[in-house]
Amino acid sequence: MDRIIADYLLETPYPLAEVAAMMAGEQSSGTFVRVAGETDELRARAAAEVLSIEELDSVDSPTLHSAYVARKQPSGPYRRARVRIAYPVANIGRNLPTLAATVSGNLYDIGEITGLKLLSLEIPAAYRARYHMPTRGIAGTRKSLGVQGTPIFGTIIKPNVGMRPEQIAALVDQLCAAGVDFIKDDEICADPDIAPLELRVPAVMAVIRKWQDKTGRKVMMAFNITDETDAMRRHADLVAAEGGSCVMASLNWCGLSGMESLRAHTPLAIHAHRNGFGAMSRHPLLGMGFQAYHALYRLAGIDHMHVHGIGGKFVDTAEEVTEAARACLAPLCEGGPDDRVMPAFSSGQWAGTLPQTLEAAQSPDLMFMCGGGILAHPQGPAAGIASLREAYAVLQEGGTLAEGASTRPALAAALDFFGKR
Repeated sequence: MDRIIADYLLETPYPLAEVAAMMAGEQSSGTFVRVAGETDELRARAAAEVLSIEELDSVDSPTLHSAYVARKQPSGPYRRARVRIAYPVANIGRNLPTLAATVSGNLYDIGEITGLKLLSLEIPAAYRARYHMPTRGIAGTRKSLGVQGTPIFGTIIKPNVGMRPEQIAALVDQLCAAGVDFIKDDEICADPDIAPLELRVPAVMAVIRKWQDKTGRKVMMAFNITDETDAMRRHADLVAAEGGSCVMASLNWCGLSGMESLRAHTPLAIHAHRNGFGAMSRHPLLGMGFQAYHALYRLAGIDHMHVHGIGGKFVDTAEEVTEAARACLAPLCEGGPDDRVMPAFSSGQWAGTLPQTLEAAQSPDLMFMCGGGILAHPQGPAAGIASLREAYAVLQEGGTLAEGASTRPALAAALDFFGKR
């Protein structure tokens, strides 16, 4: 209960047990030789422990180059295995960057290793309690929007960049009129010269407040405040002062410390964008899997997490998207608090990809975000939103989209237009 367990996929030409022990030592109390002060008592208290090694298969050549291996020229083969290592939480304390450094860090650089991927983390409930919780999460996001029992249907400001604040506000006006639940900035539009946040936030929030007064519905707008930490705090304060409820940040470029600082500063919902995660995840024997990645950022207190989309424009398989969504919709640790976060599906989504999305999540507790799927609908954005709601209604009735399209014109137009692409 006082240890964090990391699960790795390892490749090495050396004995698996020796390399696994090397990994545990490197990331806790040991180094490549025993040193002065490294007593038996200290090792018993602070050393990481190899819990299990499950050999999988082997290959004839290394997956990744290692100068050490090239110099030593071991005979091979290059064995692959699942390795589980337990790290004492006392070594880490409440320190999210050090947790990340402990479970990954120099492991990727060990000379004997020709492939390594951190797959998952098991975090004890008592340790999870030392970190931030989501301030909104699933229930709070639904309460802010007044949306219950259905997915949260949203979109992204397009074009991504180039529009002035008044043009963005005019687009938000159209989207609010169309009945959208959620709008987000694109990850590359944060504080550009042509539409700085100091002008964009007041202009957009004036529109959202207008529609709230008119209809009683408050659209959630995720303003992209990605920046250095002090600037993010200022931007979050501006959003809050204008009556906003959500900010967005690019996790990989703000980092764990930046996200922790933002969470500590603001009660606004944090919409976590994972752009750049593919650099960590796409290679099967290098980097980090989603489960480990999202666990670290959930400790930072995020509320929503991008999981990409099924049948979309990115590289993820349906299985990978499903795994990510279900990870978000589960508590982070067994016996821990309800810290679930809302998975945000995006990338090439439209009414036709909703059935697979609902199957993946096994729940309506999700954000279903369509850029072109709404804004490029042949009958306009209002019909784009309507096509999503019509699709959901058909599925809830147990029908297929094709069957439902016969009496639902917005859905029929979406199937005809997007289904040919």
